[in-house]
Amino acid sequence: MNWNARMIAPDAAFDGAPLLRREFALEEGHGAVTAATLTLTARGIVEAWVNGRPVADDLLTPGWSSYQWRLRYATYDVAPLLEGTSVLALALGKGWFGGRLGWAGGGSYYGDELGAFAQLEVTFADGATQLVVTDESWASGPSAVLANDLYDGQTIDARLRDDSWKRAGFSGAGWTGVHAVEFDTATLQPYIGPKVRRWAALPVHEITTSPSGKTLVDFGQNLVGWIKLRVQGPAGTEVTIRHAEVLEHGELGIRPLRSAKATDRYILSGGVDEFEPTFTFHGFRYAEVSGWPGELKAEDLTAVAISSELQRIGEFRTSDPLLNQLHENVVWGMRGNFVDVPTDCPQRDERLGWTGDIAAFAPTAAFLYDVDGFLSDWLVDLALEQEHHDGIVGYVIPDILTMIGVPEEIGPIESTAVWSDAAVWVPWALYEAYGDEDVLRRQFDSMASHVRRVHSRLSPAGVWDGDFQFGDWLDPDAPPEDPARAKADKGVVATASAYRSASLVAETARLLGRTAEQQEFESIAAGLRTAFNAEYVAADGTIRSDCTTVYSLAIVFGILDSAEETFAGNRLAELAAEAGYRISTGFAGTPFITDALSRTAHVDDAYNLLLEREEPSWLYPVTMGATTIWERWDSMLPDGTINPGEMTSFNHYALGAVADWMHRVIGGLAPLAPGYSSVLIAPVPGGGLTEAETSLLSPHGPIAVRWNLHGDELTVEAELPTGVDAVLRLPGAPDQRLSGGSFRVSATVPTSLPAGELPSRG
Repeated sequence: MNWNARMIAPDAAFDGAPLLRREFALEEGHGAVTAATLTLTARGIVEAWVNGRPVADDLLTPGWSSYQWRLRYATYDVAPLLEGTSVLALALGKGWFGGRLGWAGGGSYYGDELGAFAQLEVTFADGATQLVVTDESWASGPSAVLANDLYDGQTIDARLRDDSWKRAGFSGAGWTGVHAVEFDTATLQPYIGPKVRRWAALPVHEITTSPSGKTLVDFGQNLVGWIKLRVQGPAGTEVTIRHAEVLEHGELGIRPLRSAKATDRYILSGGVDEFEPTFTFHGFRYAEVSGWPGELKAEDLTAVAISSELQRIGEFRTSDPLLNQLHENVVWGMRGNFVDVPTDCPQRDERLGWTGDIAAFAPTAAFLYDVDGFLSDWLVDLALEQEHHDGIVGYVIPDILTMIGVPEEIGPIESTAVWSDAAVWVPWALYEAYGDEDVLRRQFDSMASHVRRVHSRLSPAGVWDGDFQFGDWLDPDAPPEDPARAKADKGVVATASAYRSASLVAETARLLGRTAEQQEFESIAAGLRTAFNAEYVAADGTIRSDCTTVYSLAIVFGILDSAEETFAGNRLAELAAEAGYRISTGFAGTPFITDALSRTAHVDDAYNLLLEREEPSWLYPVTMGATTIWERWDSMLPDGTINPGEMTSFNHYALGAVADWMHRVIGGLAPLAPGYSSVLIAPVPGGGLTEAETSLLSPHGPIAVRWNLHGDELTVEAELPTGVDAVLRLPGAPDQRLSGGSFRVSATVPTSLPAGELPSRG
């Protein structure tokens, strides 16, 4: 695209929320307008209007990318909005470019000045075109936004509102000029993924008074977004809304926010005011409201949930209400953390694109929603950061840690297991879910670079036992103040993960016809397998550190021979039982432990683990009223006290990765070929469940599996689109081949299942 626009900045800061405007007349003599396209981006976040009407309902445009090398732009059809004399109006906020990022307290890491870049191309009936672009002819002025920050919140003074700046003929006090700033248009790239938009509105669930006399509002659901309000009071009255995810002993639980203020302030005009703080967002279920004039009523407030716009494609339900709530918590946790970047959490002074979280969760995400564009967009930044950091896949993408630094105990950023493996595991998950080799083709160099980097870090013994490792992060037996002190040996976790990545890259090379690379990565994988077994597997089959995570990874990643795998499965089941089926895995082991159990004929143990209600367990938070997945198994202690660790989030999707197993084993729907062109229908009842249903809008059409259990008789109903075949595998019955259509089959469920009959993920 030919760029005529320039990046412009206001001549005054205007409290970090400047307005920009350009009035123009359409050229005459060319006939009617046949098309008008606005291309828009910013350093910061931008909202746009033409003649007072918004160009779209997008939020937080242009989102967060690796701004040093890629700034995304949005395009809009604005032809219906144009008039003979028109005004293109822009409002800027700090966003990720100019606001706070990370826990160190700093901000504006990408630059000191907010800026806007807009190019409007108008096409007339005779083919003539007219350009309206950001340049030094624009004007800038103050807004009603007195403060804005993604972490800290937004302040709006309704007394300063005057929408006439969006229309022709405006001449306001306090306005000044703009100046062009240095900007490389080569960094401009279109969006690959979806825009951020409002996706749900929640009414007030309850208004109460806290023990200290504070007014508290409960929306009944932990969400990400803001509160929209309608209020009338004396001019100058200040209403303050502070947000948090939980209550602690009846008061707003703000300690998990750390330094994030998560507070919005509104100064009233004296008339009826409506406020919606679109230059910030919060993770919250509860709000503390102060300064409200008169009685606060439920109809005065609405919680607005925002997320990248994603199509729901996967559904799941069972006969167990707690399990259904767990699954719903996974869904809400994902939506709240998929706000342009797949973040770890949405509420505290962090909200970063941690690679380990999405490495674990990608298969679940790809089933629940169509995330092909969303994660493909993020992977572009991963590859760019990796390319500019010597092949290292950082802990977060975009990699702000290269600017703010990491704690001394972590040391210089280096490749680390599971987290850096996102370079391989995420594109592979997209390929398996949607069947499009293009993602592998686009990411192959990044995938290969990661494995080569890891290969260069192996010890003389051929294992990955050096470098900083998060390991089995947040093992429930680790002390709250040291979440990396897990039971699992870090070398075992790292080497097993490296083996999985090398194997997947070798398979990717085979699919893409890259024979030399296939041989290279098969050799690396073989070396890792040999070294793993020599260094970490004892003669009796025990794996070093002898804990649930090391056996889970070894089984699911296929790094053991069949005899060792049988021992590992038996030992894993023993350890799970010894723990009373309470969770004993962290970030590395949790996505794989139920798969490891069911793969080795211990499906009852997998169910016992999944359905345990005592802490630590998946269902413990549900019994505590959770509506999203927690960061820690015990983020809230049984007595209602928040976990004492400095790092505690109540919206952290990673531990919800078990939903992938739920879809495949409980629901009975798993891909036999990438993109579900061929599927395995193999529901495995257990845990006292009497029915379940799972559905997926696959690339080939809708697929559905429903089952119910009466006594020992299992009845399965399935629906397949034309062109999709399936293997129907019911416990104790021979496989059946099915093709497009509707089916109903019954079988008698045996008391036990042999190994190898259950769908698994490697």
